Parts: sequence; C-alpha cells; structure tokens
Amino acid sequence: METKSTRSAWVIMLSSAAILAITMGARQSTGLFVSPINTSTGLGIVSISFALAVGQFVWGLAQPIFGAIADKKGSYGVLIIGAFMLAGGLALTPLINSEWSLLLTMGILSAAGAGAGSFSILIGATTRQLPPERRAFAGGFINAGGSFGQFIFAPLLQAIISGFGWVAAMLTMAATTLLTIPLASMLSGDRPSDKVLISEENSGGLVEQIRQAMGNSSYLCLHAGFFTCGFHIAFLVTHLPGEVALCGHSASVSAASLALIGLFNIGGSLFAGSLGSRYRMKYILAVMYGSRAVMIGLYLLAPKTPLTFYIFAASLGFTWLATVPPTAGLVGKLFGTKYLATLFGLTLLTHQIGGFLGAWLGGLAMAHDGNYLWMWYADIVLAALAALVNLPIKEEKVS
Repeated sequence: METKSTRSAWVIMLSSAAILAITMGARQSTGLFVSPINTSTGLGIVSISFALAVGQFVWGLAQPIFGAIADKKGSYGVLIIGAFMLAGGLALTPLINSEWSLLLTMGILSAAGAGAGSFSILIGATTRQLPPERRAFAGGFINAGGSFGQFIFAPLLQAIISGFGWVAAMLTMAATTLLTIPLASMLSGDRPSDKVLISEENSGGLVEQIRQAMGNSSYLCLHAGFFTCGFHIAFLVTHLPGEVALCGHSASVSAASLALIGLFNIGGSLFAGSLGSRYRMKYILAVMYGSRAVMIGLYLLAPKTPLTFYIFAASLGFTWLATVPPTAGLVGKLFGTKYLATLFGLTLLTHQIGGFLGAWLGGLAMAHDGNYLWMWYADIVLAALAALVNLPIKEEKVS
C-alpha cells in the first residue's frame, strides 16, 4: 500500500522532472534558431555561435551560484527568479539587432535563468528530502524529465518556425517557461538547514567543503570527465542542424534527430539511475564515455542519409545526459547532501566550460573549413580520455 511519504516523494520527483523538462527543452532546442536568426539579422554563424557558447558557460556558472543560495535558503525562490529571467531573455531575443544584444538575451539572461532551474538545484532539493536508497533513482528520473522536454520541444518549435516564423516560436517558448512557477511551489518545503543529517551538519561550512572537494582527486576526475560531456552536448545541440544541412537534408531531419536524442535519453537516464544503486558509478560513466567514441567513429564511416542521423541520434541519446545521475550520485557519495547543489553545480560549471568550447569552436570550424570534421575527431579523442579518467575514482565518503 502506498504510504504518505511515498506519495510525497513522487510529487517532489514529478515536479522537479517537469521543471527540468521545460528549462532543458528550451535550452536544448536553441540550435533550431541558429539559421533563422542568421537569415533574419545577418549576424553570421560565428557571432551567433559565440553568443550561444557564452550561454553554455553562463548556464554552468549560474548553477553553483544559485546552488549555494538554494543550499542556504531553499530552492523555491531560486526557481521563481530563474523562471522570470529565462522567460524575459527569450521574449527579448526577437528585438535583437546586434551581436551584443544577442549575447545579453540568449547568452546571459535566458542562460542564467535556465541554470537556476536546472540539475544542481533540482537534484539537490530533491535528494535532501529523500532517503539514501531512493536518491540514485530520483536523479535518473529528474534527468529523464529534461530529456522528455527535448523530445517535446524540438519538433514542436520546428513546426512553429516552419509555419509562423522563428519569432513566434521564441515567444511561445518564453510563455511556456513561466509554467515552472506553479511547479516550483511543490518544492517550497525544501529547507536544507532543517533537513540535513547531524553528521553532515558537523562537516564544516560551505567554503571549507569546497576547499576539501577541490583537493580531492576523485572529485577532480569527475570534473575532467564532465568537461568532455559538455563539449559533446553543446557542439551537437548547436551544430547538428548545420551538419544535417551540409548533408543536403531538411530542417525536419534536424528536429527529428534532436527529438530522438531526448526520447532515448529518457530510457538512458532511468537506466543509469537504476544501475547506480547496484554498480559502481565510475564504471557506468566510463562505459558511457567510451561508447560515445565508438558511436561517433561509426557515424563518420556511415553514409549520411536521414536514417543514419536517426540511428546516430538514438544511440547517442541513450548516454546524452545519462551521465548526470551517476555524477551527482558520486558527489553525494563523496561529500554528503548538505552542499550537493553547490558541489554538483561546480561540476556542471566545468561541464559548461566544455560546452562553451564545443559551441564556439564548432562555429569557427564551419567558418574556416566549411565542415565539422575536426570537431568530430576532437569528440572521439575527448570521449576516450573521459572514459579513462573516471577509472581512478574512489567511491567512498571523504572523512
């Protein structure tokens, strides 16, 4: 029989997953706007890629900052502020007329808002209110919500762009992000200072915890692997539509590919979350990163038909953001949950430094060579290195 605590856990997980579905759905569909914005404004692929690359970095930078606030004050206020920032940045984007205005709207305002309603805040708020045996599954479940958002948003926004133009699609997306406000009320009971275990209360302050984490080799290995993850994801979410166009296919193939990535990552996230309670999470991460190197190599050898893009998107999608649950799980395992939003937020900052380079260098490669070949080679090398760097991680709580 379902208990009250079980029902409460599901409400918390479903609310967090729904918020992430909206914020990540908006973030992961930005590549669909690159060509329309370029056609409308004439800013050029390099300038637009740079603005979106800054957005990748700001999204990562926002998470440890907002995470530290959430660790102290709770997540509700952070989520409300983020919702208005995200909606405002998207709504102002159609008014841009220069690289600097695009940098402000999509590079800073909307990116920071999405960061305030993303992984570190939501996973931190949720895991503090759940028993340890449920945390790995909760991380996977919330992550699957973000993937579901990508699955829904990508084809829907492409349909609006095709039928009514990119401005209508951008304003629709801005209005949709405000739905995170009522959902955030479900997490208003998150008060970290009242929820943490006594043993975690005695672990020292936030600054001391960060200092300890940054001197821990296992934590730094997590950062190194996550850097590669960010590089992959930002490059693909920004430039996969351009790659599809280079191969002579329509924008609908791009939208379908992005949707398939999101769809298959739902299964991948849930699978990773379930494995995290049975196997060492460092091995889960190593297998995921190694498989990406193999998949990209096979893609380069395959004929560039629509079916190839769909198979590539589905296979890559299974590991897309499935790295998040084991990474967050390892951070919690090493340091506890008291400052999880901050410490996991710092790994996401490293993730998004990789994301900045993936988005920006992709634009430079296209402008210089007319293709993305060297970016694909870099992807393979980084994926192989990420698989190796996770192996030395020690899965035990730091004393």
